[in-house]
Amino acid sequence: MSPDPSSVRLHVVTGKGGTGKTTVAAALALALAADGRTVLLVETEGRQGIAQLFDTPPLPYEERRVAVTRGGGEVRALAIDVEEALLDYLDMFYNLRRAGRALRKMGAIDFATAIAPGLRDVLITGKIKEAVTRRHDGRPVYDAVVVDAPPTGRITRFLGVTAEMAQLARSGPIKTQSDGVMAVLRSPQTAVHLVTLLEDMPVQETADAIAELTKADLPVGSVIVNMATEPVLPVDALTRAAEGRLTGADLLPGLAPAHLPGGDDVADALAAEVTEHARRWAGQDALRDDVEALGRPTVELPLLTGPMDVGTLFELAGRLEDHVRAEVAA
Repeated sequence: MSPDPSSVRLHVVTGKGGTGKTTVAAALALALAADGRTVLLVETEGRQGIAQLFDTPPLPYEERRVAVTRGGGEVRALAIDVEEALLDYLDMFYNLRRAGRALRKMGAIDFATAIAPGLRDVLITGKIKEAVTRRHDGRPVYDAVVVDAPPTGRITRFLGVTAEMAQLARSGPIKTQSDGVMAVLRSPQTAVHLVTLLEDMPVQETADAIAELTKADLPVGSVIVNMATEPVLPVDALTRAAEGRLTGADLLPGLAPAHLPGGDDVADALAAEVTEHARRWAGQDALRDDVEALGRPTVELPLLTGPMDVGTLFELAGRLEDHVRAEVAA
């Protein structure tokens, strides 16, 4: 299923562990909030990764502004607390918030989510659906919702567990809520974006996740290649170095005018560094064909040096903003 980019309002971001999916989710939220839009960035795993990226105190179970973008847009963030989400659920459908608080004091909520792990995902996806569909004065409260979702290894289970709940509950509020969540998750307003690196395991896991999502009728969006090494030399020179045909002797004439101490040793060390870079680039370039074969819109984000801070997030957001615009225009 290929969602129309212009109609997508729920952006689910997943990826193999270590690919930087939380960073990409935050950058995507900034990109979508440009030009005066309001975006909610949702954390689902309780790691407070969003707070760390935006250098804010740990997020409570409350939607708080973490960034302002061009044109007066803003990104609000929410770290979903499963206990509070369950209290919301009990209050919304059964008017039992007070009873739910008593259950929490007794430890019953922790017990319930421990023996039924799927319940946690049901509550989280229910809260996400509520944010997507929430309206004020007839208009959506959020122009877009971005979810820092679980890794690719369990993304299909995370998004699809509510459908299993709907099958178990034949009628009543649980059935109605479950059907409503899946209606949003399988609709054209949802896209599941996959973050990968140009490495064998992440690319293969991305391919496997796309196959699973497609089989489950969940809409696959873009593949975002993160931390891609950009070539620092012309392609011909990189090819020569990757093939082991660059030596220190080749570099000496260019180094001589700098009068660097070390002479041959410096040239040999530089040649080794260039060769390592060239081979890493060649390996990544070969995997680009595998990513292209996935048949999904693709955008590359560069490997940036230095600490990851808000300024770096905005730099990545600029790259993603160009991709989002190109997708909508297409």
